[in-house]
Amino acid sequence: MNHAKRRTLAVVVTAAVLAVTAACGGRVGENGRIGVVYLNAEGYYAGVERGLRATLGEEGRGPQLLQTNIQSDPARESSFISTMSSAKADALIVSPASATASVPAMRLAKESGVPVICYNTCVEDEQARKYVRAFVLGSPEEFGRVSGEQMADHFLRAGRRAPQVGIINCEQFEVCVQRRKGFERALKEKVPGARIVASQQGLQMDEAVERAQQLLTAHPDLDAFYGEAGSQTLGAVRAVETRGRIGETAVFGGDMSVEAAKKLQDGRVLKGVADISGIKVGRLAGEVARAVLAGNPPAGFIVPAPVDRYLGAQDGARWLREHPDGIP
Repeated sequence: MNHAKRRTLAVVVTAAVLAVTAACGGRVGENGRIGVVYLNAEGYYAGVERGLRATLGEEGRGPQLLQTNIQSDPARESSFISTMSSAKADALIVSPASATASVPAMRLAKESGVPVICYNTCVEDEQARKYVRAFVLGSPEEFGRVSGEQMADHFLRAGRRAPQVGIINCEQFEVCVQRRKGFERALKEKVPGARIVASQQGLQMDEAVERAQQLLTAHPDLDAFYGEAGSQTLGAVRAVETRGRIGETAVFGGDMSVEAAKKLQDGRVLKGVADISGIKVGRLAGEVARAVLAGNPPAGFIVPAPVDRYLGAQDGARWLREHPDGIP
């Protein structure tokens, strides 16, 4: 769910053009067309787009990508998927806005004969297995475990045996719930006295900053924050900086970006980051879409994406060197 470098990913073909295309029975792209839903405008989704194009080919050589950024809004998602379903797109690659509210859109696509591939997020498992062909997913439990282990080691080095921890969450999405479970399990395995004093949802950056500031007011001796995804992590970092808690409250969390890498390189607040590369996920989603359209869907429903670990200033600097354009 998770950045400094934001890239607006808008619908590239209007509904009117699609309606005419559907009515005439033609194709938007001679090599097919695939609808793509980006959950929000964070840099992760720019990485997904790059990975998709690397796998499916640039415009003119591969299927045309009809893209939209739904800004975490199920209504926008529903409208776009309805248009794609009416136009008989060849496939949909989707990061759904809600585990429950997105179910009708997934059902409509399935009933319209449009195969759906989820990535990053999906609808609740029982419904997903009815309406979705495959789900490209980095293990959320492993994602959370990375941060739990990093935070625990930080506390052990500092001699903190009973630290207070706050969580800024994105638990509108089931993957974030599973991230928290993996985080808490790993943290308490190493530091049994660690206590989660509060968990607040903050999906957008401004909201995440506000929630983190509220937690710092309520718990002025807070030892660390866990941010479940990019906005939550950087929101916590900004709150710590604003409230003058640098050196007192550490932050661990998810999703690399230019800002996260720079904060990690700085090292005063952000200490460690778990990451699932958008580029890698986009490549996998593109490969799955091609396989599904060729009649060779993956054997398993879950298509695993790798979870990467970044810890300390050297890893922040390395990420910046490896991503000079800032695309994660």
